[in-house]
Amino acid sequence: MKFNATSRSDKGTSASRRLRHAGRVPAIVYGGTADPLSIELDHNEIYHALRKEEFHASILTMDLDGKKGDQVLLRAVQWHPYKQQVLHVDFQRVDASQAITTKVPLHYINGDISPAVKLSSQIISHVVTELEITCLPANLPQFIEVDLAELTGGANVYLSDITLPKGVTHTVHGAEGDLVLAAALAQRGAADTGDAAAGDAAAPATE
Repeated sequence: MKFNATSRSDKGTSASRRLRHAGRVPAIVYGGTADPLSIELDHNEIYHALRKEEFHASILTMDLDGKKGDQVLLRAVQWHPYKQQVLHVDFQRVDASQAITTKVPLHYINGDISPAVKLSSQIISHVVTELEITCLPANLPQFIEVDLAELTGGANVYLSDITLPKGVTHTVHGAEGDLVLAAALAQRGAADTGDAAAGDAAAPATE
């Protein structure tokens, strides 16, 4: 994916405020052997790009001042507290020979045909929606699929149950153990109904 950027020399709070009033977004590119680079972006372009999931988990090509620039990874976005406005964006330069650590989304599939749903009428909770991984830039997946087709009632899907793409490792810390990614749960009311029925059965008959 690509995005357009323009070099900027004016820095500071006042300069950033002027940019925003002009429909521009201040941003920075850091990392690698070069110095940090201050850039500006078109607000509408970057706003719509940020709404695409793949923009957050892809190696991006920055076209700087009309020329092909660095390959970068989106690192941080600052949003206005209550407006749909992007205030600042951070990008990190990417070296093809150096591993990167970033988060990618998890895509859950086949939950609707799983035994947990079809046979047990349970709902599936997606406990984890993104996973931190380490890989070379060329191996970076835009997402990781988690197949729920075999999930049974009351069971969990753990991190150890899925196969990561080639060249990709997860960076879950030891204290977190084997992460629960998804869980099959009884629907609310089902347990209460069952308890009530059991109570009625246990109650003595009255005249």
